[in-house]
Amino acid sequence: MTQTTAIHGEKISLLRVLGPAHVWALGVGIVLVGEYMGWNFAVGKGGAIAALIACWAAGLLYTCVAMIDSEVTSTVAAAGGQYAQSKHIIGPLMAFNVGLYLVFAYTMLEAANAITLGYLVQTVGQMAGFAEAHDKPFIVLTIVFLAWLNYRGVYATLTVNLILTAIAFIAVVVLFMGVKPWSTEMLNHKEILNGLPYGWIGVLASLHFGLWYYLGIEGTCQAAEEVRSPARSLPLGTMTGIMTLLIAATMTWYLCSGLMPWEYLGQATTPLFDAARLTNSTPLMVLLFIGTMFSTLASANGCINDASRAWFSMGRDRYLPAWFGAVHPKNRTPFRSIVFLVPVALIFAYFAPLDQVITFSILSGLLEYTYMSIQVIFFRKKWPLDTIERGYVHPFHPIPALVLLAICTTTYFAVFLGYGTQLAAMMVFFIVASLWFHFHRYKYVRRGDQFTMNWPRPVGY
Repeated sequence: MTQTTAIHGEKISLLRVLGPAHVWALGVGIVLVGEYMGWNFAVGKGGAIAALIACWAAGLLYTCVAMIDSEVTSTVAAAGGQYAQSKHIIGPLMAFNVGLYLVFAYTMLEAANAITLGYLVQTVGQMAGFAEAHDKPFIVLTIVFLAWLNYRGVYATLTVNLILTAIAFIAVVVLFMGVKPWSTEMLNHKEILNGLPYGWIGVLASLHFGLWYYLGIEGTCQAAEEVRSPARSLPLGTMTGIMTLLIAATMTWYLCSGLMPWEYLGQATTPLFDAARLTNSTPLMVLLFIGTMFSTLASANGCINDASRAWFSMGRDRYLPAWFGAVHPKNRTPFRSIVFLVPVALIFAYFAPLDQVITFSILSGLLEYTYMSIQVIFFRKKWPLDTIERGYVHPFHPIPALVLLAICTTTYFAVFLGYGTQLAAMMVFFIVASLWFHFHRYKYVRRGDQFTMNWPRPVGY
């Protein structure tokens, strides 16, 4: 159990109050916004058909991620998710890097959500006759309010996420039924779809933004120390989450690609809301406005939760200053980590373009998944199935790990095609951060204190 010393010397910990529904709401809540915005940039890279191929290829990648995460996290039930797994399975340097990937993936996703919500409110305000409506105040208000909600407590935070996510998912289903997919009354795939305008290189380039459909489902791992039964809740919440997203992603592509020409869809900021507007149905337009707003709020809310847990865990283990490893004595939340990451999200949300913020998040997640594929192979080798108890055992090992590694490698090239400079800059940043940890911060790490799993000695060591 996570413990830290309060001002008066008593031991306090994160609360174990969450169930499978909260885990589902955390994972799907973070990701569902990918159906409302961002995925459609894949259409601009290679056309609508290419975006569908990217959707399913990314779906395979994230199914592998969900399977691997479900096994390892149900065994390593600690805050920090993949960071905690890395420190137990591989070692400190890998754990430090994975922790940074997690923090930046979620913080950039949070910023992207705030940008989208601000744009949506500005657009609807101008439609309603408020010509001076501006997005920046709503960006700031969104991040600050959700940080305050996270500060107050995890149960309330993820209960809110459960409600917001359920409504946003229902909105996608209602819109799908509203466009009458069984007829050609509204949808016009035959005329709009135009094959692969950039050939198979366009399909490859589309894979970059295809990840946005599912990016963040691995965030369920961050709640490992706050669920009542990790061995049951984490696999159940994660696997049902990826199933939900596969359904929502396919429905989203189908209705948007049948309503909008790919040239427009590929650069739209809020594609599902735009699709609702094209139906000329005021109730659908209102519903999708609410769905888009709720999905961005749920995603940003979950991102704050996950990024702060990763940052908190690194502080608790002295990978970062121990000051970040504090738990609020009343709210039982990692309050310092929550507050510290607010200005980081604000800076990117206020000044950076949406596609670059999304790319920063995708690349951070991609680096994490690459390490994950290597990590699970080490995990099975060091601790075979009969040596430690697992809450879930993913099938067909090592095929999911190898498939994950292959798709990640392909996606790096896809990102390089459109954002090579940003890819290089990020790699330089993480290399410099690794050098800082190795030569400066590692001396503060207490190796004996950071290993909390009661496991036998690894096989062969």
